[in-house]
Amino acid sequence: GAADARPRVCLPVAHVVLPCVHPCPSVTMTDKVRCALLSVSDKSNLAELAKALHENGVKILSTGGTAKAMREAGVPVTDVSEYTQSPEVMDGRVKTLHPRVHGGILARPLEADLKQLEEIGGQPIDLVVVNLYPFEATVAKGADYATCVENIDIGGPTMVRAAAKNHQRVSIVVDPTDYASVIASLPSGPTKEARAKLAAKAFGHTAHYDTMIASWLQREVESELLTPLKYGCNPVQIPASISGIGGNPLPFDILNGKPGYINLLDALNAWQLVKEAREALGVPAAASFKHVSPAGAAGYEPL
Repeated sequence: GAADARPRVCLPVAHVVLPCVHPCPSVTMTDKVRCALLSVSDKSNLAELAKALHENGVKILSTGGTAKAMREAGVPVTDVSEYTQSPEVMDGRVKTLHPRVHGGILARPLEADLKQLEEIGGQPIDLVVVNLYPFEATVAKGADYATCVENIDIGGPTMVRAAAKNHQRVSIVVDPTDYASVIASLPSGPTKEARAKLAAKAFGHTAHYDTMIASWLQREVESELLTPLKYGCNPVQIPASISGIGGNPLPFDILNGKPGYINLLDALNAWQLVKEAREALGVPAAASFKHVSPAGAAGYEPL
């Protein structure tokens, strides 16, 4: 049968996280949002979210441009570097990769976890708002290799995955369109069911992000197992490519032109119809598909 060929398309993203500030003498957990970490590339509706958090007594930790945007909106913010007592280094490559950040996110409501978190000077982080560096947009505008590499987000996906894993306690928000529901849920924060849905969305977000990066890098190193496409499902989805499952080559050869993803789906569906028609009728067959729907089929008949 045909391989499960999937388009490899780069899309934009950003990241926001909400953490606590200075370590407290006694670490506890409550049934309300007390600490949030925000670090985002897409700053849509950021000011509204930050103001709502502040008005509900939530301490906000943040980084770089996100912290600057919130301060300009009149919202008090603590820099992650102040919270961790560790400066940003390597031109910002290392900002949030710190035990106080990830311990605060991953801590379970267990006495042992809280004790260890207190020992390292951390505090539970209840809300993480993150959207990732705009990798797709960087590639789409034709940036050079080094610039594209610098737009591969590391800290953002790490926080997203940590918060999503610990969704029993922590809310992870990767989409600005979800800010309104988070604001409406304050001061208690999203329900257990809502946190689970947000976590599922977050894991899909990072999976797609990694797929975009892998597709781009394979193209850059001219992988023989990656076949470039004219575009994905739609002309706006560029660059795009497909590869066989498990690192295997595609089960067919492209003899002419540069097809789009739908062209390949049409060809694969036509092949299945022709194969079944020949088996059923015992004669050569032909088929035509348009947007994955059969437009015509024929069996051989001597003239």
